[in-house]
Amino acid sequence: MAYVVAEPCYDCKYTDCVEVCPVDCFYEDEHMLYIHPGECIDCNACVPECPVEAIFAEAEVPAQWKSYTPLNAEKAPVSTQITHKKDSLVGTTSKDCTKK
Repeated sequence: MAYVVAEPCYDCKYTDCVEVCPVDCFYEDEHMLYIHPGECIDCNACVPECPVEAIFAEAEVPAQWKSYTPLNAEKAPVSTQITHKKDSLVGTTSKDCTKK
């Protein structure tokens, strides 16, 4: 089972989580991050690093964000791998991305 990046990441894209990933399974596009389900080793290291609480174990994705599970599987293989922390999108969108 893999972890899933869900809606709170959309147009925020904090990248604190990628710094702790031991297998570099994070990918990004212009709007958010994705976890490649075939590469994720289910270690849970990324979950506490996400300041907007956007990462969930696949079995624990909230019902309203279940569509993000197949979206991660679809988008990760065609997106750019990210292995180092970058500036977030906070301030570049109208979305409130306040750290929790």
